[in-house]
Parts: sequence; structure tokens; C-alpha cells
Amino acid sequence: MKKMIWMADDDAEIRSAMKMMLNMLGYDLRAFKDVQSVASALLGGEKPDLLFLDINMPEVNGVEFLAVVRQRPEWERLPIVIVSSDTEEKRVEQVFRLGADGYVFKPVNIDELDMQINSAIQRRKVALERKDIA
Repeated sequence: MKKMIWMADDDAEIRSAMKMMLNMLGYDLRAFKDVQSVASALLGGEKPDLLFLDINMPEVNGVEFLAVVRQRPEWERLPIVIVSSDTEEKRVEQVFRLGADGYVFKPVNIDELDMQINSAIQRRKVALERKDIA
């Protein structure tokens, strides 16, 4: 069964490019134009295998949403990768402190995408194992 990946990005071109690359890698993508739609789907009981979040979105940005997701026990197993053109070191550090499992810089390339997906899934497993030990 293919893994289901969700993505929240307000840029239709980015969503389209990500869908093409993820399909080439053997994943299904459900793309959302904002995090409010992602939140509604999660609250409705749906669950992806991984979530990509853009940082710069209207109303609620990806960083704010990441912080909310990481505070909810029912979503703690969800691997989250930030996808952004923001290369500022402070921003990257911030999202990892908040619980991101990966960070992909735009423009995205397919090899980096594949590596980040696998790494994020593994990183989330390790984080949860550490939590169980503590």
C-alpha cells in the first residue's frame, strides 16, 4: 500500500510539482492550500503517514501549526517536514526545537525529497522511543 503524504502550501505550482515528484517516488499526495484544512481533516480522524508544511501561509503559518500539532498527543506520531524558501538558520533551528522531523529548502529536488521523507519517518520513531524511555 502506498504511503499517504499530506502537504499544506498556499502556492498551487508548488503543490503540483510536489504531487508529480511524490507520485514518481511511489507516494500519494493530498494537497491542502492552508493548515486550517489540514486541521479539519486531522480532527475528523484522518491521518497521513507524513505531513509537509510550508512556513509562509496566510492566517496560520506552518510554524504555528507545527507547535499546535506537537502539543496534541493524538498527533505526536505524525512525521512533519517543513518545506520553505526561508534559509535563515534561526528559523531552521526554531522548527526543529518545535518538533519538526525535517526541513526541505525550495526549490525542492526529488532526491532531497526522498531522503527527507525516509529520514523524517525514522527521526519521529526515534523521538517517540526516547519519550517512552524517559
